[in-house]
Amino acid sequence: MAEYKLEIEHIRKEYPGTVALKDFSGQFEGGKVYALIGKNGAGKSTVVKILAGAVQPTRGTIRIDGNVVELRSPDDAFTKGIATVYQELSLIPELTVGENILLGRLPKKKRCSGIFIDWPTVYAQAQAVLDSIQVDLSVGSKVRELSVGKQQIVEIAKAMSFHPSVLILDEPTSALARHETKSLFELIRKLKSQGVVIIYVSHRLQELDEIADTITVLRDGACTGFIGIEKATPENIVKMMFGEVVQKTRPKDLRVIKEPVLEVRNLSRSPYFKEVNFTLYKGEILGIAGMLGSGRSELLRAIFGVDPYDRGEIRPHGYLVENPNPVRMKQQGLAMTPENRKEEGLVQNASTRANLCIASMARIAFHGLITKVKESPSVVRQIEELQIKISDREAPVSELSGGNQQKVVIGNWLNTAPTIIIFDEPTRGIDVQAKQQIFQIMWNQSRKGLSSIFVSTELEELLEVCHRILIMKHGEILQEVFPEEIELETLYSLCMEE
Repeated sequence: MAEYKLEIEHIRKEYPGTVALKDFSGQFEGGKVYALIGKNGAGKSTVVKILAGAVQPTRGTIRIDGNVVELRSPDDAFTKGIATVYQELSLIPELTVGENILLGRLPKKKRCSGIFIDWPTVYAQAQAVLDSIQVDLSVGSKVRELSVGKQQIVEIAKAMSFHPSVLILDEPTSALARHETKSLFELIRKLKSQGVVIIYVSHRLQELDEIADTITVLRDGACTGFIGIEKATPENIVKMMFGEVVQKTRPKDLRVIKEPVLEVRNLSRSPYFKEVNFTLYKGEILGIAGMLGSGRSELLRAIFGVDPYDRGEIRPHGYLVENPNPVRMKQQGLAMTPENRKEEGLVQNASTRANLCIASMARIAFHGLITKVKESPSVVRQIEELQIKISDREAPVSELSGGNQQKVVIGNWLNTAPTIIIFDEPTRGIDVQAKQQIFQIMWNQSRKGLSSIFVSTELEELLEVCHRILIMKHGEILQEVFPEEIELETLYSLCMEE
């Protein structure tokens, strides 16, 4: 009979006016990876927060090693052997790897002049943690000097310094390149071999058969089933998550008009990209494929005027923009949905109504005065056309699911009536159904003649959505390919580091 390190029985979480989690039960053995999946709003985050001690359930029982526990705070969860690594990393960039691993628990020693941090012990203990999980990192390196993938590993090492029996990973690969994901999976397998229970939350269904032993599916706050990875197929997983979902492909009626709307010539910014040249046409959805660190996002930010560039030309509609900034580029018909929607795309404590109108205030305001009455047509149009699920448009946008927040970011920029829109990782951290809706928005805008530049770490999305794809590596555009002429494996190999 299996010995369960973690048992959850009939957990339920209610908030005023809503039920976030109806009824969740599960049994988790050590030495296995349990994938927890479901669409945005399904209840995954609530399960994670309850196990992390961040929120308390309305009812239900949690057992660790057969003993009933109450997790009233994150410290309580750590003490009971549960560690959580969230999607948003909580490291301090200016501190070292060692300092971050032992943050808040730095060893101290007494001297005659007072109490001081015992630095040799700090680094010795941090090194012992890294050695225990067989990770080769310098404890003296500043975290800001590390890649995102290595920062993710430091976050896991920090969690493992508490010697947990249960490790929860919330979207751990959402910001990782493919080679970094492989390194993370190697670490997860090492922890699994040490008998740790690993609960793995992800929207990336394609990676589950590589890392998971069992899949648990949540839908509308309830568990719809458990399935062993050997029996799981993409079709039955999606059906468990959503019921019937139609996987869409790029409509055949989308036509590219050979009329240049954006020309980029010899654009360079050291050390991120150099001598970038391309032309975007009317109605075209142009993909840029490349691994993290290839210069994709830096290129997009330079085109929109967020970051400066060293030399080159940007010509929207044939007009050379000198010293571009977001205001000037918006005036030339450009819009951009940023990679980090929570910090750069939205004002989290402002209402959905306000967030849908931020970029278009100048268009909506009357003699400098903006009112809810003036905003209403723009707000209603985007909520209806983008199918934003919302109960109260005056509620903070932070209350929406990731997919609906992304639609608000897009709607905000569509209210500026752009002719070109730049999408930087628009599907990161959102579920399959929401992704399909984002793709449909891009296709609908293409029909209206709007041109798009689309960057995604998940290269299969570029094949599904785009008319043409540029391959970017080491800051250079190396070639262009067409989705109908290339396989996914070939596209990945073209983008991989040599």
